[in-house]
Amino acid sequence: MGESLNFFDYITDYLETERGEAGLYSPLTLAYIGDGIYEIIIRTFIVTKSGNEQVNKLHRKSSSLVKAETQAKLIHAIMDELSPEEEKIYKRGRNAKSFTSAKNASIGDYRTATGFEALCGYLYMKGDMERLLFLVKSGLRKLEKI
Repeated sequence: MGESLNFFDYITDYLETERGEAGLYSPLTLAYIGDGIYEIIIRTFIVTKSGNEQVNKLHRKSSSLVKAETQAKLIHAIMDELSPEEEKIYKRGRNAKSFTSAKNASIGDYRTATGFEALCGYLYMKGDMERLLFLVKSGLRKLEKI
């Protein structure tokens, strides 16, 4: 696979911003950035798998994988693969008191998905893209999405 790129460090270095300790961010901040990085992973997967398809078709495919219900299923599928540290971050995100609510998901799925996104954000900000990609791929395989 070649040398691993720490994308978070690359961005923060290039933009000349300070890098904080990943574990010190609030769970909702981790979920905020985790939502974005998970979306990029899924969009990359869909585009490279589907090729030059109509954008609305690409959007439908990616939306089905980034919705709270699918994220909740994905984290449940990989729970046995999480380290104790990763499980702790997931639970912090799941249990965080959010002031937003789910539009098209149950409260349980929404909170579980928030925990998953917090884990994604944590691994991204920690600079462990390889682990993040491993967990996402494992979950997608277990859900038979790839």
